[in-house]
Amino acid sequence: MAGKGSNSVQVRHYNERVVLESIRKLTEASKADVARYANLTPAAIAMIIDALESSGFIKQIGKRFGQRGQPSIMYRLVPERAYSIGIRIGRRALDAVLVDFAGAIQAQESHEYAFPEPDHVRRSGNNAIKAFKDWLGKDLQSRLVGIGIAAPYFLGGWGEELGFPPELSSKWEEVDLPALFANDDDIPVYIENDGSAAALAELVGGNGARFDDFMHISIDTLIGGGLVQNGQLQTGPNGNTAALGPFPVSRSNLASVKAPPGPFDILLHRASVYVLVDHLRASGVEVFRVRELDPPSPGSREPIAQWQADCADAIAQAIVGIISIVDIEAVIIDSILPRIILQDLVAGIQSRLRDVVPVGLLVPEIIVGSVGRLGSAIGGAMLPIYARFAPDSSVLVKKSQLRKPLLVGSRTMNAAEIGRIAASK
Repeated sequence: MAGKGSNSVQVRHYNERVVLESIRKLTEASKADVARYANLTPAAIAMIIDALESSGFIKQIGKRFGQRGQPSIMYRLVPERAYSIGIRIGRRALDAVLVDFAGAIQAQESHEYAFPEPDHVRRSGNNAIKAFKDWLGKDLQSRLVGIGIAAPYFLGGWGEELGFPPELSSKWEEVDLPALFANDDDIPVYIENDGSAAALAELVGGNGARFDDFMHISIDTLIGGGLVQNGQLQTGPNGNTAALGPFPVSRSNLASVKAPPGPFDILLHRASVYVLVDHLRASGVEVFRVRELDPPSPGSREPIAQWQADCADAIAQAIVGIISIVDIEAVIIDSILPRIILQDLVAGIQSRLRDVVPVGLLVPEIIVGSVGRLGSAIGGAMLPIYARFAPDSSVLVKKSQLRKPLLVGSRTMNAAEIGRIAASK
């Protein structure tokens, strides 16, 4: 390690992060549990856990009986040790959450709109931030470690499909997203694609916690995705990894879907919630928000089933393309859709995959996500916590070797600042 520019202080900070992440994943754990999970020696784990406990990051919650030897002391994260705000800017709504150090939601707000006009989004986000700070009070506001914003790329795009004003796209091109919301306290701001943020939420506190490699598919107003490999969120050099919307698929069988100009269509034209809403309206069922389909009315069931079959076929095609390139254990599918509609859709995808997967590919497990509508907001809230407390191999590298800048706020941090954050608790 020394030959790679590491020293004992950096290794200790890295191992502290590994221990915190292990306890986060296990929810509660003994020192022996953490040693096995983190692949560190019991002596090292004992020293780190004692230090983290004395610093107020973890606490004892009792003893576990019923195993060999002495009862094991169990540890958990201290929820009130840190807080974070997550804001998801969607195309039809803004969702905001306040989460604690353990990732539990302490407060939440949602603001709906017909389209994401920047000034309206700004006001809604600022109202949520103020409400969360009021909830924390003066004593706990100092423990607010950051604001994470999850937003789709090309936020004003696809206006023709969604009925947005033509000038909306150019308005968003002029927005400095990290500086969009009021930030008088100069709290660090982190930005991530909403699909990747939803994948992070599933990784941290959902069904993704049991997989090291999975694709997360978010069936939202427009479909999106996120990729996790080796237990880490992958975003790519442009932050656009797993942008599933433009994935080429065959033409839709629905009469309500406009035929593409070429031989192929794209996934978002077949597997997005707006397509379901348009198909329902074309079938004589007036609906604007998919929550109106919980439960589905008798007249909506047939067009919903038609869309589910068409959507399942398109997503199955996309999964075949994904697993042709990336070896993954699972595909986790979540949505703003009512759960019964999502569960039926996932069952349809599983069935369709059995028909279309060619020889030579290994079919991953296809499961329903567990985070739901707030996934992107929760993932956004986890961005500051992960930046401050999760394992990061850059902690083991000397500052002079850091090359890739980290976007925080409306500016880029230099290597010295990255080093200070990496070493902080």
